[in-house]
Amino acid sequence: MKKIWFVPVILLILIAMYELYQHGQWTQSNAPSESRNQPETLTTVFSLRPSLSFKNGENIEDNIHTRSVREKLGIDLQYLWTTPDSTFSTKLKLHLLNKQEMPDIVPVRTDVVHQMIDSGQFMAVDDLFEQYASPVWKKAMNENPSVWYPYERQGEHYAIPILDYDYNSDPMMWIREDWLEKVGLSPPTTLPELEKVLEAFTHQDPDGNGKDDTYGLAVSLGNTISTWMADISWVFGMYGCLPEQWNFCEAQNQLEFGSIQTSAKQGLIKLREWREAGYFPNEALWQDEESAARLFSQEKAGIVIGPHWMRFWPLNVLTEKNPQAKFIAIPLPKGPDGKSYHRASQPRNGAVLINKNIRNPQAFFRYMNDLYETQGLGEGEFAYGMAKDYDYTMVNGKYSMDRSLIPGGYVDVTAYTLTYDGARIPSHWTRMVSDTEKPVLAQLFSSRLPNEYQGPPTPTMLEKGDQLQQTQHETFLQIIYGKKNIDYFDDFVANWKANGGEQMTREVNQWYQSIHGTSK
Repeated sequence: MKKIWFVPVILLILIAMYELYQHGQWTQSNAPSESRNQPETLTTVFSLRPSLSFKNGENIEDNIHTRSVREKLGIDLQYLWTTPDSTFSTKLKLHLLNKQEMPDIVPVRTDVVHQMIDSGQFMAVDDLFEQYASPVWKKAMNENPSVWYPYERQGEHYAIPILDYDYNSDPMMWIREDWLEKVGLSPPTTLPELEKVLEAFTHQDPDGNGKDDTYGLAVSLGNTISTWMADISWVFGMYGCLPEQWNFCEAQNQLEFGSIQTSAKQGLIKLREWREAGYFPNEALWQDEESAARLFSQEKAGIVIGPHWMRFWPLNVLTEKNPQAKFIAIPLPKGPDGKSYHRASQPRNGAVLINKNIRNPQAFFRYMNDLYETQGLGEGEFAYGMAKDYDYTMVNGKYSMDRSLIPGGYVDVTAYTLTYDGARIPSHWTRMVSDTEKPVLAQLFSSRLPNEYQGPPTPTMLEKGDQLQQTQHETFLQIIYGKKNIDYFDDFVANWKANGGEQMTREVNQWYQSIHGTSK
C-alpha cells in the first residue's frame, strides 16, 4: 500500500525561489583573523545534552572545534564546569544563590536566563553588538528583531539571542509506513482516520510479534503539555487553540492564554478518550520528551510528533536496529472543523550573557563572527559541514555528506560550539531540511500558531507564574487520567483567573499593545 503526497507545484516553486533569495547577498567581514602568540582565554559553562557525541577520544574541553578555535582565532575556550542538560538550570540557580564565580560567557536555553539578567552580574550588550558584530551576524539578527524582546530591561538588552532556523521545531507527524501497510490503512488526514490508525496500531499487532505490546502514539506529559518532541498540544489545536501559550483572540482583540479556553476543554476530553482506549501508555504521565520518543525507535509506538530533524535523531535508531522498518513524515490531521493548529518555532533558541567582569568581550565576538561567516553561511567546504571526517568526508576526491561513509561515524560538530548549535541564519532553513520533509513543512505553514507574547516575564509571572503553571499541568493530567471530572476544568479556569491569571493577562496585553498597538 502506497500513497503519493501531492503538493501544489506553485508552492514548491516558491520555496525554491525563497531559498535562492535568502542565500544571496550576504556580506562577509573584510577584517582579517587576529593571530596571537598567546591565546586569549574565554571562560564558559556547558550543558551536556543526551544527543551529544564524540569520537577519537575527544570531549567537550578538547575536540576538533576547540582546537580549531585556538589555532585559527587565538582563543582558548575553558569550561569552569559542565553538567547534564537536566541539571544545568538548577546548577546556575545555585551559583546565583551562593554568589559563586560566573564565567565570561554563559549560554542559556531555559527561563533561568531571566534570573541571570536580574542578578545584576551581566552587562548590557547593545553597544558591544553594534561595535563588534559582523555584517553577516547583524543581518541574521535583523531578520526578526523580536528575538531581542525577552532580554530587554529599561530600554537595554542584557543577553544576545541565539538564533534558530525558521520552522526548526515545527511539528509534523512521524508514522510507521510499514505498520500502515500491515493493517491496511492509509496515512491519516482527518481525526476519524487518525483514530482508526490509533486503534489498529494499538490492538491489531502491527509489528506481527503476536503480542499485545504496541501503542498508537508516543506522548510526553512529564514536563509540559506543549513541548518540542512527542508533543500533544496539536490535539488541542484541532479544536482551535494551543495550551501554555498566549494566542491572539480576534473576538476580544487581545492575547488570551490558550490553556483556559473552552477549546482546551475539548482537547482534554479527546485525550481522556485516547488514554482510556490505551492509545498511549500510562507511563506518558512521567515520561520526558526523549524517553517518550524512544518508544517509536524501539518499535513500541507507531506515531510520534516532532520536528523535521527527528529523522536523524532519535528516529535513526529505529532503522539501525531494524533496516526493514519504514517511516514517513506527514502533515498533522485536521480536526472536526478542519483546524490543525500547531506550535510554531521560536525565532531564537536561548541567549548568551556576558559577564560584567569579562576582560576581553572582543574575543567572544571574534569567535561568533567567524562562526557566522563559515558554518553560518555554509559556503565552500562549510556547505558540507564543519570538520572533515566528523560531519562530512571526501570520497574519490568529492565531498560527501553520506553519514555511513564517514570514517568512525558521524558526529555533530555544531553541538560543540558555545551556542550549542553553531551559527544559524533563520532564513537558511531550507538547506537544513531533507527534501522529503520540505513539502510536509510547506503544507503546515498555514496552521502555525505562534506564541504572541515574546516579552520578559511580567511582575505577576515572576510572582505567581510558576505556581499557575504547576496547577495547570496537574489539572490537565488529573483530567486526562480520570482523577478529576471533566467539569473540574471550569473550576481550574476560575481559580487561574482569581489567583493572578487575570492580572497576568492585563500585563501581557499592555506589553503587546506597546509593541503592536491596540490591534494586530
